[in-house]
Amino acid sequence: MAKIQNKNDAITSRDVDFAKWYTDVCRKAELMDYSSVKGFIDYLPYGYAIWEQIQAQLDRRFKENGAENVYLPMIIPSSLFNKEKEHIDGFAPETLVATLGGGETLADPLIIRPTSEVLFCDLYKKLISSYRDLPKVYNQWCSVVRWEKTTRPFLRGSEFLWQEGHCLFETEEEARNNAMTMLGVYDEVGRDVLAIPFVKGRKTEHEKFAGAVATYTIEALMHDGKALQAGTTHYFGQGFAEKFGIRYLGRSNKLEVPHQTSWGVSTRLIGAVIMVHGDDNGLVLPPAVAPIQIVIVPVRQEAEGVLDKCQEMGAALKKLGYRVKVDDSDHTPGWKFAQWEMKGVPLRIEVGPRDLAEGKAVLTKRVNGEKLFVKIDELPALIPDILKRIHEDMYAKAKDQLDHSVVDVDNLEDLNEALNKGGYARMAFCGEEECELKIKEYTKGGTARAIYKEEVPEGTLCPVCGKKATMVVYFAKAY
Repeated sequence: MAKIQNKNDAITSRDVDFAKWYTDVCRKAELMDYSSVKGFIDYLPYGYAIWEQIQAQLDRRFKENGAENVYLPMIIPSSLFNKEKEHIDGFAPETLVATLGGGETLADPLIIRPTSEVLFCDLYKKLISSYRDLPKVYNQWCSVVRWEKTTRPFLRGSEFLWQEGHCLFETEEEARNNAMTMLGVYDEVGRDVLAIPFVKGRKTEHEKFAGAVATYTIEALMHDGKALQAGTTHYFGQGFAEKFGIRYLGRSNKLEVPHQTSWGVSTRLIGAVIMVHGDDNGLVLPPAVAPIQIVIVPVRQEAEGVLDKCQEMGAALKKLGYRVKVDDSDHTPGWKFAQWEMKGVPLRIEVGPRDLAEGKAVLTKRVNGEKLFVKIDELPALIPDILKRIHEDMYAKAKDQLDHSVVDVDNLEDLNEALNKGGYARMAFCGEEECELKIKEYTKGGTARAIYKEEVPEGTLCPVCGKKATMVVYFAKAY
């Protein structure tokens, strides 16, 4: 691969300081910038374009599963927000509250939404009156505000972009199926779009969402061995609906309470893509979400016919639906190679005078630096398979890291050692919150990420309390 030059020399090596490497990549690749308000970021065009591609991939799948998009207000009256105590207790420290409006003190302060359960409940109370009104499968694309003390671009911010699905069903079975279906959608997008293998499963009681009956998660493993909760789905049961007085006339002509679900992913997925695939030269983007899938670099572009041929190739590939950039800037080819490597463009095409004379082009894959020499006339037919192979190579590389980062342990000492090395440690335990908190304290931050299985061999004991183990859990240190 090309040696990083000029401004890109500032990218810190992942193995020297992973946190600094991450920030360097976010800044140097021009994904974001810091705003004048601490904890808030400006999404720059290249970073926002990645989100747009992720959004399009998700939105299509949501609609295929019956979802309809809506948009609800960004503010919630405190009186409404406080109706669900357990939920509020989970979010109260993170809320941003407006107490003035039009220069006057508000009698009912307004909370900038940290999430929209209460807004959807308030809406559904007005929309649902009969079983014929169900199911309601609504999704919202928006931003939310959570007043975080410690922030990091895309991973944890005081404001972030996301989608939140909020759905009502007649039966528990329908609702639970919806929560699992959407978990499957997230897993599919990880595999087929982001080239990220997820660990997925139910959260423990301690880790589940405030107010939920059950929470399900997708967890990604970063290069430094830490886990990242990349998305969640929830079965809420009837608790929220009960609190907000949502009733409908059922099939037996009696008033009934619907069953509710929620599901969401956020711009954390951008952070996951950066940290799972990136290297010391910068971003490595999966073709499906790369703002630029193919960059064409003319070599000695002043030579007769070179730039014209590059522009012709670019136009032809754009007509086929690819996102293509012809770099006709006055930078040197070496600078361009380093720049587009840093920005993670999956495929680079080079054409110089000799290539033009021979009717050939040089292709370089960002994921591994592999070079291909192909006939220019054959490019349109070859590109689909090349991009497909790039995605497969990226997924295989990430899957290999995941597979080699899971160990089974049966005591706290081995658990601690495994988590200090990085990766997942699977261990049987009782599922009790008290034991989970002891594990977190003992391992200095290790948490239950997802339940691996809820069956354990007879006689298996919890290493913390010595009582009967009820599940095997993935533990890890996490972002």
